[in-house]
Amino acid sequence: MGVAGSGKSTVAARLAARLGWALAEADDFHSAANVAKMRAGTPLTDADRWPWLEALADWIEAQRVAARDCVVACSALKRAYRERLARGHDDVRFVYLRGDRETIAGRLAQRTGHYMPGSLLDSQLEVLEEPHRDERALVVDIDAAPYALVDAIAGMLLNSAKPGPSA
Repeated sequence: MGVAGSGKSTVAARLAARLGWALAEADDFHSAANVAKMRAGTPLTDADRWPWLEALADWIEAQRVAARDCVVACSALKRAYRERLARGHDDVRFVYLRGDRETIAGRLAQRTGHYMPGSLLDSQLEVLEEPHRDERALVVDIDAAPYALVDAIAGMLLNSAKPGPSA
């Protein structure tokens, strides 16, 4: 999770390949109307996002029911969005790709072929609610190379899945 330009798609694809897990790109779940709004530089509203989040939550649930581990590249900017995606399941974990505005704006300026213009970065930063400790999100700063981020995330995910010592 994170704002546009934080590296979600790159890191998610590499992480899914590394772990052999299914992958979903949240951008593929947006309606044509949402894509048109973003392409025009208009920020999405919660009303725009709820059907998109529900479709993603359905996909995640289908993976859970099939006992398939998966990775989803999704902004999940607000706590309420993350709650909708997780549907109360503790095994749904979030990895927050955290970066400063300048770094992310620089990445967006170099990105080509994506409908999300860099002009929407500030609106995403305004909406962003960084995960709180009780959400058990993994937080990774994006200043490292993608392969290093994937190594760190894979290690954290695999270590957090192991049962801890009993009390």
